[in-house]
Amino acid sequence: MSTTPWNLAQRAARMNPSIIREILKVTEKPGILSMAGGLPSADTFPVEALKTACDRVLSLNAKESLQYAASEGFAPLREWVAARVARLGLECSPDQVLITSGSQQGLDLVGKILCDAGAPVAVETPTYLGALQAFTPYEPLFTSLASDQEGPLPEAFGRLAHDAPGTRFAYLLPNYQNPTGRVMSAERRQAVMAAAKAANVPVVEDNPYGDLWFDEEPPAALSSLWPEGSIYLGSFSKVLTPGFRLGYIIAPKALYPKLLQAKQAADLHTPGFNQRVVYEVIKDGFLDQHIPSIRARYKANRDAMAAALEKYLPAGCEWQKPKGGMFFWIRLPEGLDAMALLPKAVDANIAYVPGAAFYAANPDPRALRLSFVTLTPELITEGVAILGRVLGEALESGVQPTP
Repeated sequence: MSTTPWNLAQRAARMNPSIIREILKVTEKPGILSMAGGLPSADTFPVEALKTACDRVLSLNAKESLQYAASEGFAPLREWVAARVARLGLECSPDQVLITSGSQQGLDLVGKILCDAGAPVAVETPTYLGALQAFTPYEPLFTSLASDQEGPLPEAFGRLAHDAPGTRFAYLLPNYQNPTGRVMSAERRQAVMAAAKAANVPVVEDNPYGDLWFDEEPPAALSSLWPEGSIYLGSFSKVLTPGFRLGYIIAPKALYPKLLQAKQAADLHTPGFNQRVVYEVIKDGFLDQHIPSIRARYKANRDAMAAALEKYLPAGCEWQKPKGGMFFWIRLPEGLDAMALLPKAVDANIAYVPGAAFYAANPDPRALRLSFVTLTPELITEGVAILGRVLGEALESGVQPTP
């Protein structure tokens, strides 16, 4: 029996470790080729620009940048964000922008002010694991929206009134979704948002990957189609650096004060130094020159993985070539279990993320996610060849380890 004097809150029992974070510990093993974590390539980090910006901020605004700051965020950065999202068709004022400590904090704040125990929250099938983690402690009742290769089906929203009355919001990732890599067409966006509005189900739009398109820019933001019924989440992690933990929420004015209060209770404010440094880097159009170089690198990696999958994976594996983002979503042949095979893959020096963790309900044991952005094309080819060998041996033996 435990002798601890601590009694945990009921919500603590609902908190679970991220399978991705646990797998990342395994990838520290020397020689392992990791296609597991959704980490941007460190080779894309603009180190010199950040060094110059740090020096400039400390030279010109040291006291202000090192002091406590406004909970809403650095005003010039909020103005920049408002101007930037206008490119996506989303018109907002800077006083609707809340700077967060990564978009993951944005998810937590949304959960904190909108989720109640037993209240339904709709999510895609599958959906982002980090969102499930963020919302779960607030005890919502997850309901899965039927989805296809473009995302949730519009008719799934009409069923919510019967299947999940009182749904607080639908959490959607329209651009190169994590984990599937899928993107909603303009027609699907129109239909989904019309259905959401008709069902009176607000939308939380998460868009960390929208700038990482390869061949054509994605359509306008979902939030542009129903601004008063949408919350928009953005991030600097995938296009600049994740280490600064900088993201933002754009919220309707009626909802903003409660998000701000939740932010104040969580951490008072996102580090002012980080905000000023990032603003110093991006204020004169740096991202318009920097992001195309990321796209070119990632597209080459995407193409290398697509070719390797075609060459090395056994018959019966299914996947779609993503048009942007960072991930391939693979469905294994009948009889294979991605979680059960992971230890064997790690023993062979390859790591991936089993797909079951991305489902709110009825997980698919045959699914797995591969990231293509952190390894070189040559190592991607080598890693996929190893994965193909592991899968082929499992199919031949017909016996898998116990998950």
